[in-house]
Amino acid sequence: MKEQIKQDFKKLITNSNFSKKNIEIKKENFNRFVENGFPNKREESWKFSDLSQIISKNIKNLTFYNDLSKSNQVDESIFIDKLEHNKLVFVNGRIEKIDFKYEEKDKIEINEDYNLFNEKNIANSLLSLNKAFLNKCFKLTVKKNYNFNKPLIIYNITNNQLESTNLSLRIDIELQENSFLKLINLFNDSSNSNFINVNYQFNIKENSVLKNYKIDKKLNSNIKYFYTNIDQELNSIAEVFIMSSGSKFLRNEINCNLNGEYSSSFVNGIINLNGSQHHEIKANLNHFAENTKSYQLVKSVLKDEAKSVFQGKIYVNEKAQKTDAYQLSKTILLNDNTEFNAKPELEIYADDVKCSHGSASGNLDENSIFYLMSRGLSFEDAKNLLISGFLLDVIDKITDIEIKTLIKKIIGFKEWT
Repeated sequence: MKEQIKQDFKKLITNSNFSKKNIEIKKENFNRFVENGFPNKREESWKFSDLSQIISKNIKNLTFYNDLSKSNQVDESIFIDKLEHNKLVFVNGRIEKIDFKYEEKDKIEINEDYNLFNEKNIANSLLSLNKAFLNKCFKLTVKKNYNFNKPLIIYNITNNQLESTNLSLRIDIELQENSFLKLINLFNDSSNSNFINVNYQFNIKENSVLKNYKIDKKLNSNIKYFYTNIDQELNSIAEVFIMSSGSKFLRNEINCNLNGEYSSSFVNGIINLNGSQHHEIKANLNHFAENTKSYQLVKSVLKDEAKSVFQGKIYVNEKAQKTDAYQLSKTILLNDNTEFNAKPELEIYADDVKCSHGSASGNLDENSIFYLMSRGLSFEDAKNLLISGFLLDVIDKITDIEIKTLIKKIIGFKEWT
């Protein structure tokens, strides 16, 4: 693989019009990735999965160079109807459509090729890979005192022209003071056997609100890594909802930095898997200021030989007195061959805080199934009703009624009467 990646990196540099400074940054990150490679179980944060082995097993002859010079046709049938929304459409990693028709153009700023010259590197080989092979960074700025009129949906589409390819994508969003954005990341994959590496960076200024919903629903054999970093200032709010059920392997890694007093972060997720799927959520909620709040709730439903992992950490700095932080993960195991791993962590250096964590897993309650069947439900309906009830409190954490209704429809959530 080392020879392949070296050839592909040379091809990227040769065939693109990067600045000298950009090439230097890419070379630095390329060398860092070559030195460390894909993560494996020797790394504490990857103790439950060997990504290097997963990629070798599922992707033959992985190519790291993704030619973005040719445009792709956009299949507009996948667009969500009955919801007025702005659109940002990526097809195979290339921006194909930008439509902010519901917004005031002087209240937002769009940069299709934002430079990363001043960004600090962190010790993460997958982010190094992302930056090394990234073609462009898209940045959206929501200006001061502006609330988006309609939601923004980012359609991340792959088609069957993409195969055995590393796809790197980077999206930065800044919410300036007193601004508001509802954002849906919707993944629609017709491709298979690719490694998709997406880096999201959010900067939420004072008194601003981000509501972000990540939906990976369509079944595919891709291997995915999503990294989300959220920096929050005074009295800001970040709500993140994750629906994780489509890909062969998916790791959602979320890093929330509550830097301003009275800032709040909420991370809620559903993992619903079958077959040999393997999905993970890793959430770090970092409290650096007083009177901050965070909440994590992740529930999994596993069938066949599926595997899920939840690693949740609450970090409280010594300056972050009066922190209120809560974390809980629960899993239903529908078969003996399923596997759930949890690693809840508290790292607290302040003494005036309220922090708790918990984790539980088990089978569906047989007595409850028997009771529902005695009331006329079939075995399958009784089981599905219990699963719906189990997941409902996660969905109910979505505070926006319109988005909640949409997400229920997208994920096929059945309402029982």
